[in-house]
Amino acid sequence: MRSIWNGAISFGLVSIPIKLVNATENHSIHFRQIHLADGGRIRYRKVCELDEEEVGTGDIGKAYEDADGTMIPITDEDLAQLPLPTAKTIEIVAFVPADQIDPLQMDAAYYLSANGVPAAKPYTLLREALKRSNKVAVAKYALRGRERLGMLRVVDDVIAMHGLLWPDEIRAPEGVAPDGDVTVRDAELDLADALMDTLGEVDMDSLHDDYREAVEELIAAKASGENVRPAETEDAGGGKVIDLIAALENSVQAARKSRGEQDADAQDADGGDGDGEMADVHPIKKTAGKSTGKSTGKSTGRSAGKTSEGSTGKEPERSSGGATKKTTHRTPTGKTVTRSGSSTTKKSAPKSTGAKKSTSTAKKSSGRGASSGSSGSGGSRATGKKTAAKKQTSSSSGTTAKKTTATRKRASA
Repeated sequence: MRSIWNGAISFGLVSIPIKLVNATENHSIHFRQIHLADGGRIRYRKVCELDEEEVGTGDIGKAYEDADGTMIPITDEDLAQLPLPTAKTIEIVAFVPADQIDPLQMDAAYYLSANGVPAAKPYTLLREALKRSNKVAVAKYALRGRERLGMLRVVDDVIAMHGLLWPDEIRAPEGVAPDGDVTVRDAELDLADALMDTLGEVDMDSLHDDYREAVEELIAAKASGENVRPAETEDAGGGKVIDLIAALENSVQAARKSRGEQDADAQDADGGDGDGEMADVHPIKKTAGKSTGKSTGKSTGRSAGKTSEGSTGKEPERSSGGATKKTTHRTPTGKTVTRSGSSTTKKSAPKSTGAKKSTSTAKKSSGRGASSGSSGSGGSRATGKKTAAKKQTSSSSGTTAKKTTATRKRASA
């Protein structure tokens, strides 16, 4: 790299010959001004405003313009007589922690290269001293006709120097902060922290100038005679934020989407376990009341049937009108009797009144027979009376059915 300045670093009584090299370069695309009519290049020529003649470089000097417009000539000899001890020297004046340097003061950056073999030892000494102290050196130097302020620090195995603005060149931020008192809620701060965590860190070497690349593609397309299509630009919303919470949430989602990440913190916000996976939510299908009633009746009937089979050995009767109800009674003899009854509608209730009365009569007689059997000749008499009660119940039911049939025939006649 070509050096732009030669001098020495003054480190106390130690002098280190160095060369100053630019550490940065400008990759901006520069344009020329042309005449639109014929494409000719527009050039600026230095012309004296008094005689309107073009002036060469050798005939151009310096002057200071006073407030009233008077020009005060200043020659190079005048400037050379001024005391400028840093004209060829980078004079270190102090060593301070790096955080004491305001980044607003930082200007151009340079590399300091050891100039010659004798400069290698003191150069390395200063570099290692800066490393061990974890400090930076504040220095004064002169470049391009003016004295400047600089900061020396170590970058890899090289001493770098950042040009600094003088403290009085930093403007105070007066009238820049928002007017009035603005309150920020904790929820907004939490979302801002979430956005910062989502964006995370970045490899600085991966950042590049997208606009410059687009300009280069445009120039290449124009040079090859291709038609250039206007680029589609996304609407950024015009800088208007209606809902700060919604904007932050959308920003977090957009950042996660751009990085190809799942919404791992959504469960944390809703009280989830935050394991990075979202649970699948399926809607519950509603079942009609009729199917529920049928399934309930069937399951009840089956379970009751199993109980009845275990006690009497008979299959339970099933009602076609609704769910079958099972009632279990324990007789005085110690046997378990399971009775099944159908839940019928109110209209069919009067038709079974006779059967219910005979059934209750049978219960009473069965109870008497069972008690007498237990005190006398055992369970044979109770069994006989129970059979008679069943016959009486069936005959009563048949009589009631005949009466009901006759009543229907009369009504139809």
